[in-house]
Amino acid sequence: MARVDKTLARMRRNPTGWRIEDLKRLADRFGIDYRQPGTSHVTFSYPGLPPVTVPSHKPIKPVYVRQFLRLIGQVQGEADE
Repeated sequence: MARVDKTLARMRRNPTGWRIEDLKRLADRFGIDYRQPGTSHVTFSYPGLPPVTVPSHKPIKPVYVRQFLRLIGQVQGEADE
């Protein structure tokens, strides 16, 4: 199991205690664009899917981690098609 898969599995099991850097690292791996135009929020986007905006406070609240995981799931689903 690759490191990315292990990280995703841990994130799904326990969506608490993650940092914005962890989400950015996964976004890079899955080709998800992100931007943080001088604000306290990071917006993750992928063509054809609605963007996910995450406050970059530490730690990130579980609701935002779940939204991000849903985005990754949608990206993976498109890649499998």
